[in-house]
Amino acid sequence: MQIIEITPAQARRQQSQGAVLVDVRETHERMGGQAEGALGIAKALLEADPAMHLPRHDVEVMLICQGGARSLQAAQALVAAGYSNVASVAGGTTRWMAEGLPVSHPQLDPSDADFFDRYSRQLRLPEVGVEGQRRLESSRVLMIGAGGLGSPSAFYLAAAGVGHLRIADNDVVDRSNLHRQILHTEASIGERKVTSAKETLSALNPRTQVEAVAERVTRANVERLLEGVDVVVDGADNFPVRYLLNDACVKLGIPLVYGAVQRFEGQVSVFDAGRHRGGMPCYRCLFPEPPAPEFAPNCAEAGVLGVLPGVIGLLQATEAVKLLLGMGEPLSGRLLHFDALAMRFREIRLRPDPDCVVCAPGTPFPGYIDYPAFCGAGSGA
Repeated sequence: MQIIEITPAQARRQQSQGAVLVDVRETHERMGGQAEGALGIAKALLEADPAMHLPRHDVEVMLICQGGARSLQAAQALVAAGYSNVASVAGGTTRWMAEGLPVSHPQLDPSDADFFDRYSRQLRLPEVGVEGQRRLESSRVLMIGAGGLGSPSAFYLAAAGVGHLRIADNDVVDRSNLHRQILHTEASIGERKVTSAKETLSALNPRTQVEAVAERVTRANVERLLEGVDVVVDGADNFPVRYLLNDACVKLGIPLVYGAVQRFEGQVSVFDAGRHRGGMPCYRCLFPEPPAPEFAPNCAEAGVLGVLPGVIGLLQATEAVKLLLGMGEPLSGRLLHFDALAMRFREIRLRPDPDCVVCAPGTPFPGYIDYPAFCGAGSGA
């Protein structure tokens, strides 16, 4: 059956004569204004149970959306459900406002108003929506390091709406950090990185609770740091911490978003072996043993292009958000390598090691070892 389309002016006249006007857009879309007198019922909710919202099947119903496409689809659904007098407003709310017809704004709690306004562009994504955004707000992420990788990752995780961001770093801001560690400024020099990070991120998004932990990650505190978190983002700059994080995440079943940079190259992956024993690799499957120190100099020794950690850190934040929302295809089982000079990405497939000492199916957790000694980096973790 072909749906009747009417103009906004016609809809306004028929509304004054008793017809029901329903705005089928999402709540965050109606924040910008809706046709005066319209009922706000999201399309999915209306289609799921039309009788709950429109008990009489003979009622005159006019549907309006943003531009007219969704209201047509919803009208077809109502007709299929037995409604006999249904029309769609051509041009939707955009045309309604352009013609100067009266609009109203939903009255929301100030916190909800901030939520819908702040995340309005992300809420428009069907893959996110209100439910996904609420899920982000209830999520907890552990960010190891507030440096080159942690800065862009934490920036965008906070901006995206992650509700609780725990940042662990025991270092202080140095002037040599500033060309790549964008959480910090000249005024932050000498301040603890986690303190500087909390100030910056709280100013960006006060809805995100930033927990500053001025500690180095060790065998003694790693499980306390991981307690209650949904995802761990590895912004560490040394092998002992990477192996420690990997082992703890496998033991506790928490996905680990890995990133590393050096000179002009970086790499990213997701290690999720703790939740997928035998199906996904862990960091030890990729690097059963650490390279000799002379073959793996840190950034202070080898140098790093300032923008490179930004690229890798943003990729890590993207993977973390995907994991929290359960959408897309994470980098589990894949290592993404980036060459900044060639502006080229290369993907390497990773397979779980059936003999891995940490993640092989049926292998009991071996316990936390002396990671600095294992990596030839001295004593202590």
